[in-house]
Amino acid sequence: MDKEKVLYPCYFNESLTRAEGRRVKKTDAVKSPSVKSMVLAAKKLGLSPTTDGKSHPAFWLEKEGRVLVAWDGPKEVLIQKIAQKMKAEK
Repeated sequence: MDKEKVLYPCYFNESLTRAEGRRVKKTDAVKSPSVKSMVLAAKKLGLSPTTDGKSHPAFWLEKEGRVLVAWDGPKEVLIQKIAQKMKAEK
């Protein structure tokens, strides 16, 4: 059974530092990541993402939402794949 991974837009935000929550290399990050762009990237990878309105604990006031993806592999691999798809769209 697939394990659901939780992804937040801050993981892909080029304006944040690693300490502030970015999880990808600056060269793979995008200017204004959104839940919508994350969902589109996940769908292009053949995944079935879902969303909810919950925010990253460090950015609880922003109400940016999050994406949940069924994925058996390492979360970092999923994050990198989604980042590459998002970067290709920008």
